[in-house]
Amino acid sequence: MIHKSSVIDSKAKISNDVKIGPFCYVGPNVTLNEGVELVSNVHIEGNTNIGRGTRIFPFASIGTQPQDLKFKNEKNSLDIGENNLIREYVTINPGTEGGGSKTKVGNNCLFMISSHVAHDCKIGNNVIIANNVPLGGHVTIEDSVVIGGNSAVQQFTRIGRLAMIGGMTGVLNDVIPFGLSIGNRNYLQGLNLIGLRRKKYENQKIMGLSKAYKEIFESKNLHENLNKINGEHKGNELVNEVITFIEKDKKRPICSPQS
Repeated sequence: MIHKSSVIDSKAKISNDVKIGPFCYVGPNVTLNEGVELVSNVHIEGNTNIGRGTRIFPFASIGTQPQDLKFKNEKNSLDIGENNLIREYVTINPGTEGGGSKTKVGNNCLFMISSHVAHDCKIGNNVIIANNVPLGGHVTIEDSVVIGGNSAVQQFTRIGRLAMIGGMTGVLNDVIPFGLSIGNRNYLQGLNLIGLRRKKYENQKIMGLSKAYKEIFESKNLHENLNKINGEHKGNELVNEVITFIEKDKKRPICSPQS
């Protein structure tokens, strides 16, 4: 069903059961898969693929040119997965040559009003980004992350799986998986224990992670602390995931506790 007031380029690939409400624009290189719904007044252009079952609400702008002065109209793309909710005034930009030319969003995410996903971001599955949250370019958000309202994430920042960012937080440093981060300039307040329990991880593994957390952040030299970690943690996949995250990019600053 396509409303007669909407403008759909004849070259766009539109599945039969897509719903497009009034006053939408869909460009020539856009693909809308099964069950996609554009409620109204939605603008989609560029080499953009929208996955099955995704709903996009009024005044969202998807696939428009990256907000990067280095962008010189090189070929790029935007891939948005399945069953996402993209609310009013959300903006999502495609990639640039300097970041692999692709922005990618996973499945089952919620982007609340006025959130922004910049060029070359990589967003996992089951991510919740609250109102008025901008993600700078090249940001990586792993699965099941929650970012509170009016926060801002600096470019190239990584946020690990199942981390939680409190509202009005300035995220300048990478946040470990399962971390709970807050502050005007973000620091670690602890672990997302509620999130871990909701995912039904064993208490023994959560307690092991809590112990390892204290050991990892015992001093400011994280990599030296990692070398000291006792072998008792080797069988704990939660601890291993944190260690792998820290060691993956040793040049990036890691968000740490205040004391």
